[in-house]
Amino acid sequence: MFTRNTINISNSFDQKEHVVVYHGSCLELLKQIPDRKIQLIATSPPYNIGKEYERKLKLQEYINQQVAVIEECVRVLSDQGSICWQVGNYVEDGKIIPLDTILYPIFNDLGLVMRNRIIWHFEHGLHCSKRFSGRYEAIIWFTRNTKDYIFNLDPIRIPQKYPAKKYFKGPKAGEYSCNPLGKNPGDVWDIPNVKSNHVEKTDHPCQFPVELIERMVLSMSNEGDWVFDPFLGTGTTIVAAIKNKRRGIGSEVVEKYVALANERIKKAIKGTLKTRPMNKPKYDPKDYNNKQAIPPWETNSDKLRQVELFAQTRSSLK
Repeated sequence: MFTRNTINISNSFDQKEHVVVYHGSCLELLKQIPDRKIQLIATSPPYNIGKEYERKLKLQEYINQQVAVIEECVRVLSDQGSICWQVGNYVEDGKIIPLDTILYPIFNDLGLVMRNRIIWHFEHGLHCSKRFSGRYEAIIWFTRNTKDYIFNLDPIRIPQKYPAKKYFKGPKAGEYSCNPLGKNPGDVWDIPNVKSNHVEKTDHPCQFPVELIERMVLSMSNEGDWVFDPFLGTGTTIVAAIKNKRRGIGSEVVEKYVALANERIKKAIKGTLKTRPMNKPKYDPKDYNNKQAIPPWETNSDKLRQVELFAQTRSSLK
């Protein structure tokens, strides 16, 4: 088993390496990886919505690109391996198209087995005026095999709601009924997204929180396994792998994100990178007497006046 002080960052795949950051297309990197070498593939591909790191394509062209990458990912996936593809929505002329529904048939046609559709819920993002504001994205989790795949529940258990609960009848009456290690986190994960005041924030508009990937790394791989992200961004997947004694590999086409990834990964290797701890309770401004959480209007008429001012401001911006 390796230790952190023996880890170097390589720019090409070799089974003896511990970390690989490839500056270029994931398809070029995938050519270097032999069949069935990767235990976990966890990624968030571009959503084709015109972010700075992508060129917006027609939907079918985007799907064709995804097919090429997914086919190669399935080729390198180990017999007990998992693929987690985290996506949001494609937007066309104001119409929402959930990308997980578009991509599911690709994985299914390649013979993979869907385990869960995990909902990642978060509270911050763009505010919509003509539809409900989007506050979740989906992680579609697939395995190669129906029964023989790695799934470690204990490392990702969350605190029990009623740890002192007991059986009230039957042969176990009076005994504690909850697992003392915690409960299954379920398929709705309430994890803060990375915004301006997040400890992990970098110069990337759509950054993964490390905690989100850690749940996948801990539950779907073992120590020493390879964890791969074909769309690496600022290196979060490799950071989560290193933190938990896995090997990390990823590719990224944008040079400034490659630089950020290398910087963050080096800090993770040294143990100096600041990340949000797993299962840390979400910040509640009321618990800290945050004045911004206290409504400034004292009467109903004050509140109505503020509504009028807000409406006038919005009208002037149109």
